[in-house]
Amino acid sequence: MVDDDPVILRSLVGVFEKNGFLADWATSAKEAIEKSKRQHYDVALIDFRLPDMDGIEVLIQADFKNTLKIMLTGFPSLITGIQAEEYGVEAYLRKPIHPEELLRLVRAKLTLYK
Repeated sequence: MVDDDPVILRSLVGVFEKNGFLADWATSAKEAIEKSKRQHYDVALIDFRLPDMDGIEVLIQADFKNTLKIMLTGFPSLITGIQAEEYGVEAYLRKPIHPEELLRLVRAKLTLYK
């Protein structure tokens, strides 16, 4: 999970870990990119607006091969939605999103993805 909002990170990490997922997080794009090059992730939840670059740039620079990619944004637009799709994002979701709904989506997409 990549988000600069600690409240969102705590909430999502808590929900996913309580439901059997091993969760990792980054609070900046740079940190997420570095982690993606050291470890494989089955799922990447990426906030579009990060302090050091946007989520599209994260998709370009990170090593998310064979990773389910979901982008979250509080500022959705047609252009960023199309860009996200071009870089392999499986779902482009508007914040706020209920964590349980996100969990259901991830489970459903992972079933199809694997």
